[in-house]
Amino acid sequence: MILPLAFLIDWIIGDPAWLYQRRRWSLPHPIVLIGRLAAWVEKRLNHGTAKVFRGSVGWFLVVGPAFGVGWLIQTLCLALPFGFLPLALIASAFLAFNSLALFVGKVATGLAEGIETGRAAVSHIVGRDPDDLDGSGVARASIESLAENFSDGVIAPLFWFAVGGLPGLVAYKAINTLDSMWGYRSARFEHFGKVSARLDDVANWIPARLSAGILLIACMLSRRARAAEAVQAVIRDANKHNSPNAGWPESAMAGGLGLLLAGPRQYDGTLVDAPYIGARDGRADLNADDIQHALQLYRICGFVTLALCFGVAMLQGALRGDFFFFL
Repeated sequence: MILPLAFLIDWIIGDPAWLYQRRRWSLPHPIVLIGRLAAWVEKRLNHGTAKVFRGSVGWFLVVGPAFGVGWLIQTLCLALPFGFLPLALIASAFLAFNSLALFVGKVATGLAEGIETGRAAVSHIVGRDPDDLDGSGVARASIESLAENFSDGVIAPLFWFAVGGLPGLVAYKAINTLDSMWGYRSARFEHFGKVSARLDDVANWIPARLSAGILLIACMLSRRARAAEAVQAVIRDANKHNSPNAGWPESAMAGGLGLLLAGPRQYDGTLVDAPYIGARDGRADLNADDIQHALQLYRICGFVTLALCFGVAMLQGALRGDFFFFL
């Protein structure tokens, strides 16, 4: 029952600001600690020749300790009476359902106030320069981030916790963090971060498709969404994205909401021509209301995800012969 409990804690409480505020007595967020380790390793290995090999070694030096720390914490927790409670609390710190909704909601509120406020808000959830975005671009970027991070920040951590407990969850977050820090096609990371980028794609392959499936179910449960168009969008457009995974949840959300995501965009002043994904008759001119509609669908996804978590817990109990474990 740790799986649904961890998700509930994250959904209701999220990351308490008082716990992670930068004060003398506050704690660093676990992802921040992983990022610091990654930066330390990269500084010492990313030089000279054989950078692909060096990047591979760096990957193991970050993911290995993350797995080990997760195993140690899980072992200590489960040795305690009611140890599943602190274990669920720790696991919830690696989920992003609550924080993602908060940040995307701030983009919707900011964009309704004005383009500059919207750009400032969206800069916290996207990597591209927000100064290149108009109002529609801000809305599109936030909805894309909502869909993609639903997979990377919610479903993938839950999936890897179900597969490998806390060690699997912490290792996945290390893999995902390395991709966000090293997985760039730049002079500095083109070779050093190649392994990190490829293994992140592997780690997210199943969760991305699970996320699309959950979004399709949510579309069926929503009065506003169009489930049939969402299914068609996934079939037609999921593989058009330059990422092998991001196109799945993005196409499901875009099709269900009758929108067009992706498409041509500017990176560092350079126009990148990319195909649109989404509804066949979808709109590319988006606004703050579209962000709110995406958030409504996202919340329905939360209920579907919670039901799946309980289903996995009950299935595990049944396979162990403990049909009344939840009592």
